[in-house]
Amino acid sequence: MRRWLHALTLAGAVTAVLAGCAPTHRADGDLVDDWAALPAPQLFVPATDACLPRLTAVVQAATYETVDCAGSHLAEAVHVGTFTGSAAEGTRPEPGSPELRGARAECDQRAREMIGGDWHAARLTLNIALPPATAWMAGARWFRCDLAETDSIDNTRPVNRVGSLRGALVGDNPLVHRCFDPKLIGANLNYMAPVLCTEPHRAEFVGVYSERDMGWAEFARRAPAAHRRCMTLIAAFANVPDNAELPYRAGSIFYPPSQREWEEGDRGVRCFLWSDDRKLTRSMRGAGPEGLPII
Repeated sequence: MRRWLHALTLAGAVTAVLAGCAPTHRADGDLVDDWAALPAPQLFVPATDACLPRLTAVVQAATYETVDCAGSHLAEAVHVGTFTGSAAEGTRPEPGSPELRGARAECDQRAREMIGGDWHAARLTLNIALPPATAWMAGARWFRCDLAETDSIDNTRPVNRVGSLRGALVGDNPLVHRCFDPKLIGANLNYMAPVLCTEPHRAEFVGVYSERDMGWAEFARRAPAAHRRCMTLIAAFANVPDNAELPYRAGSIFYPPSQREWEEGDRGVRCFLWSDDRKLTRSMRGAGPEGLPII
């Protein structure tokens, strides 16, 4: 009881001293107006122009990590974009959705700007990463574009590399597709072994064409149409007439995107000149009718 009395007496003394110096503070009935407002929560957004130790389709803030591009890494974030308008409404975009195809088109353009050319023309793969569903519900609307080096034209599994991909397609770079000696099992292509164009070979990369928008199953049914588009590229590459005699000069090999990439909106088909009847020992670029004669 003494302790309570002592506290009350002290409080009265303090009040008396302060009363001569300043007016006593009176409660205004508002219990929250004297507290500073809390800052708005900041949503996590991954960095661009950063190298990554791993590739994931979903980027979690808790496990997010970047590494120095001068050291070993698996991928490089070339762009972080934002879904806007109708693409930002509703649930998180799924493969095959117009929203994700739009994001991939933006990623494709930014990747080309960064490396100085079409990434389809090299041992590269482009992937899109999204925020998790919980972050999307909280308001996250970003997508990240990740570019990675691959093992080969046949195996698009990303491999570790050292150094940034910026400017990778400017000048002479070993990533760029050139000449190959295809390995067959019977009449079926097994894999494409890369070789120097001065070594004996039967195939050479000639370019990429963009297929029109259609479903994956429809494209698979239209293989002859893809062959014809590639033959046109072969004629322009080798500087020979694109006419009825062209199939007697060369054939084609083509590599479409994977079904997953196709459903995301990738329509880039890689085309290769195929020499079935003879081995080549030079590039067929600009060879003309004499360099690529009718057989």
